[in-house]
Amino acid sequence: MMICIFSLWGNTPKELIEYPDYTFYDHFGCYLPSYLPRAMILDYIVGRAKANNLRQFIRFNTVVRHVDFIDEKNEFSVEVEDFNKSSLENFTFDRVIVATGRFHVPHMIHIDGVDQFPGRVFHSHDLRDAEEFKGQHVLLIGGSVSADDIALQCVKFGARLVTMSARRQPVEIKWPNEVQLVPIIVRIEGRTAHLNDGSQVDNIDAIIFCTGYRHSYPFMNRRFRLQCSTHQFILPNLYKSLFWNDQPNLIYLGLTKYIYTFYIFEIQARIVHDVILGRIQLPNQNERQTNLNEWLIRDEPTLSSDIFAVIQLQNDYIRDILELLYTNHENRSLSLAKFNFDQCNILLGQAFREKTIDNARYRDASYESVIDSEEKRIVKNKKSWMENIDDSIL
Repeated sequence: MMICIFSLWGNTPKELIEYPDYTFYDHFGCYLPSYLPRAMILDYIVGRAKANNLRQFIRFNTVVRHVDFIDEKNEFSVEVEDFNKSSLENFTFDRVIVATGRFHVPHMIHIDGVDQFPGRVFHSHDLRDAEEFKGQHVLLIGGSVSADDIALQCVKFGARLVTMSARRQPVEIKWPNEVQLVPIIVRIEGRTAHLNDGSQVDNIDAIIFCTGYRHSYPFMNRRFRLQCSTHQFILPNLYKSLFWNDQPNLIYLGLTKYIYTFYIFEIQARIVHDVILGRIQLPNQNERQTNLNEWLIRDEPTLSSDIFAVIQLQNDYIRDILELLYTNHENRSLSLAKFNFDQCNILLGQAFREKTIDNARYRDASYESVIDSEEKRIVKNKKSWMENIDDSIL
């Protein structure tokens, strides 16, 4: 079954998520604006998979039920359920890579009285169309990326008022008049939200929890199950946020979050590839743990600081794993090297400045590619995002 999600757009310039070996131009055959509808970004990702014929390596209608490591045999035991056969099968592997992502299990917080709220209550994960909130007052719990996006989306499709409640106020930016920022909600009574400063918000029609996602790996044996905060960038127990320190043949791939996701995942995947083939050597367990502890200490302040601290940590992490990647000198000739990371940071700064000037219009800006070998050409959307109801571009 396919779920159609209309009018949702990327909140990151496409230049920051572009694959150096398969550009947006390679896929669409034309130059495009920097901000694209969700459907186009999905089509691009699927297109790269098709271009590399990846489906042949995927076993569909199958779910992993349990993963454990058998110490006596020095191998992993994996129990798999085959839906086609309605049967369980057991396999053994030398290595296991967990690459299930981390944006599918909503993280919900408790607020007294929300279970008695007479209107609709749901997590941002389940938003499909903001048009249903036309003329309504929508309360958003959370102040990060998803709350930002949904606030603008609701205003775009005619919400009467959007109230955003967060532990800390978002980066100081210009919001539409229909958006108001308030402190933490302590309880809900009827259609009224009571705040921790003694004030209240009345006449609420819908509540959307924009509170992120939690890590969930129920198929892993408890001793190898990753457990961490929803806000952590550096992941505990994982050397370079990849290799389980006590058993580096267990790898968690693609779980770091924030801006340059595709680029980070590509670097991580190449490192894992080279470690498996013996082209990159990992340090011993004590050295790995020392390095991990240093990164975890650096990550602590970002759990309660603004986005700029997280971005700086992300940049340092990328430079760190690039250094590990390039211990195999052959990797310097990879297409990854075409991704101009310094130019990427400049572009990100420009994009944030656009948000501070006018958050409702930042998607109207366009930027040059950061792929060194690609011809530079800036293309803008034919109409402003706030007026673009049908997702048309060019």
